[in-house]
Amino acid sequence: MIEVNNLVKYYGDKRAVDHISFTVGEGEVLGFLGPNGAGKSTTMNILTGYISMTAGEVKIGGIDILKDPIGAKRLMGYLPEQPPLYPEMTVTEYLRFVCELKGVKDIAAQMKNIAQKTGVSGVMGRRIGNLSKGYRQRVGFASALAGDPKVLILDEPTVGLDPNQIIEIRELIRSLGKNHTVILSSHILSEISAVCDRVLIMDNGKIVAEDTPENITRSAGGSIRRMIIRVAGSDEDIRAVLDKFDGDLTYEKRDADGEYELTFAQGSDKDIGEKLFFAFADARLPILMQREEELTLEEAFIELTAKTEDQDNGGYIAADDDSADADRDQDADTDNDEISAADAMEKEEDE
Repeated sequence: MIEVNNLVKYYGDKRAVDHISFTVGEGEVLGFLGPNGAGKSTTMNILTGYISMTAGEVKIGGIDILKDPIGAKRLMGYLPEQPPLYPEMTVTEYLRFVCELKGVKDIAAQMKNIAQKTGVSGVMGRRIGNLSKGYRQRVGFASALAGDPKVLILDEPTVGLDPNQIIEIRELIRSLGKNHTVILSSHILSEISAVCDRVLIMDNGKIVAEDTPENITRSAGGSIRRMIIRVAGSDEDIRAVLDKFDGDLTYEKRDADGEYELTFAQGSDKDIGEKLFFAFADARLPILMQREEELTLEEAFIELTAKTEDQDNGGYIAADDDSADADRDQDADTDNDEISAADAMEKEEDE
C-alpha cells in the first residue's frame, strides 16, 4: 500500500533523509520511531505530500505522489501532532467541513460513523475551543478518518489523552489496522509495542532497524542475556556466591529487597540458572524469584540510536526539521496550490 524507494531530502546542503526504502503492506500497522533530528518528521511530511522530496519515489496505493498528488492524497488520512482545528466551530460543523473537503457523498452517515469510532458523539454540538485537550485530539482523529481513507498516518495520536482514553484509541488503531494501512509515530515506545505489527527506527537520516518489536529487542541485545533474581540474605553473602561465577557473568544490585540483575553471554552454559540455584542452595540462601528478561523496546531504541551518537553527522540536519522552515514553507505553498486544485475539482464533481 505504501512504497518508498531511495528517498532523499536535502535542506540546502543538509541531508535530512539519506536514501531510505521501505514498504508498508495493506492492513499493516507500522511504528515509526526516531530521535529528534533523525529525519522521521521529514519522511512523514513527504509521505503526506506536505513537503517535496529531493530524490526518490513514494507511491500510495500504487499512485506516485509526485505524478498524481491529488489522487495519492485522496487515499490518506493524516493526524498531525497538533490537529489543525478551528476553535470557533462546533464539532459537527468542523467534521461536516472536513467531509465536504474530502468529497464524502453521504456526509450524515460518515459523521455518525467517525464520531462513534472516536468517542465524540456526546460533544458534537460543542465548540471545539471549549473542549478538553483530549477531546480536541479525538476530533482531530475523527477528521483523519473522514472519507474512509485506505492509509492513515498518525503522529502522536494519544497526546493529551487520559489512561482510559489511550487504551480506547489503541484499540481503535488495532481495529483500523484490519482494513487500513497505518503508520504510527509515538514517543511512547510501550504504545508502539502494544499496537504495531512492525517497527522502523531511523537515526541520522537512515533506517537503522526494521522488524517486529520482538525481533528488534532480541537483536539489539546482541550476544547478551539478562536474568533477574531475588535472594533472601545479606548483600555480603549474595555477592560471595555471585563472585564464584567470575568471568561467566556480571551483576549489579537493583533494589534493597535483594534483587540483582545478572548479565551473561548468549553462548554461555545453558544450565547457568540451574547452577545458580544449587550455588545459593549450598550457601543456604533461598532464591525467592528468578526470571530471564529480554530488552524492552525502549532499551533497544537507545542501543540502536546511541551507536551513531558520537560519530560525525556527515552533513545531516541537526535539528528535528525546525531549522528548515523556509524550505518547508516553500513546499507548503506548492502543496496549497495542489489542495486548491483538489478542492476545485471536488466541487466540480459535486456539481
